Amino acid sequence: MLAERPPMGWNSWNTFGANITEELVMGIADAMVDRGLKDAGYEYVVIDDCWSLRNRDADGRMVADPAKFPHGMKYLSDYIHSKGLKFGMYSCCGTMTCAGYPGSFGHEYVDARTFADWGVDFLKYDNCFKPVGAQSDMMGEQLYRRMGLALKATGRDILFSACNWGTHKVWEWARSAGAHMFRTTGDICDNPQSFKSIALEQLHMLASSAPGCFCDPDMLICGMYNNGNVSGMGGCTAAQYRTHFALWCVTAAPLMIGCDIRNCDEDTLELLKNRALIAIDQDAEARPPYVVGYPEQNETYLHMFRHLSDDKFCLASFNFTDAAREGYIHLYDIGITPESGYTLELTDALTGEKLSPRDDVIVVHCDAGDCKVYNATLVKK
Repeated sequence: MLAERPPMGWNSWNTFGANITEELVMGIADAMVDRGLKDAGYEYVVIDDCWSLRNRDADGRMVADPAKFPHGMKYLSDYIHSKGLKFGMYSCCGTMTCAGYPGSFGHEYVDARTFADWGVDFLKYDNCFKPVGAQSDMMGEQLYRRMGLALKATGRDILFSACNWGTHKVWEWARSAGAHMFRTTGDICDNPQSFKSIALEQLHMLASSAPGCFCDPDMLICGMYNNGNVSGMGGCTAAQYRTHFALWCVTAAPLMIGCDIRNCDEDTLELLKNRALIAIDQDAEARPPYVVGYPEQNETYLHMFRHLSDDKFCLASFNFTDAAREGYIHLYDIGITPESGYTLELTDALTGEKLSPRDDVIVVHCDAGDCKVYNATLVKK
């Protein structure tokens, strides 16, 4: 099964936007291997918008911009595959892409065939420039059905990333349209308010995420530090990037790196390769978490609990404020009553520190903008 677990990889948009080249993408593939990201589970190298010429060729096929990709896409695909990685590309369900390049509307089958011929393994399919007649919920869904079928018609396994920004209630139909992940939000920006807002927007959609088709809250901004295509709004602290990454992992989101992995700092690299957090993201059962406590507190301090495989659990707390805070989690709200005879044994997923509940209440201290993530097991008192 494609996307049995949340897809992991890298995408060019957050840092580079239109400034993509063959040399850059090959360097990213090299870095994915050399810096240990492939070994950590990241496998897709995805080119986003702005890769083609403005017009199709005489046969109606899209053409890679020869100034950016002088050897063509098959050459680049072969290079990425030689590294043991997978190659991803971008198109759009409208007449043009979001940056004004040819879209796949009316060309779904020829474009899917072109991508397959180039050895593409992943297609991000955007949502711009739809004709007026295709703006309804039903037609929005239909455009993604078309490409889902077109990709299957090629006979090649191509992961289908439906990037429709959460419109047309995508969480209700993405799986049936053949998608393997579905965007539920607009573009992320490199600031804490952006990833916080996106995370809170996902809460009612997470139950639609499961093996084979995952809720996608957009690419990661970890390590960008206000440099890149979605920056200019302050960036984040290391603690906030840690909270962002942990949120995506706890909610079983696809992990698509957005920073320049060729020269990101070692702390970012350590975070992106964190085995404990990735194990939570990639848990075999892929169950969504649930929110613990009062919903009105989510804007400042969000607590989540998640069932994992092998009778394990995850408890996570996220402090969205700019001051250190203590959070209080009642075991009763998780589902453990005082009469049950059970409690939780907690191990900090990042430090290995043990934490025991106090009088059926878990007290969690988080620094400003930071988080705590615990691996949990049920134990008798």
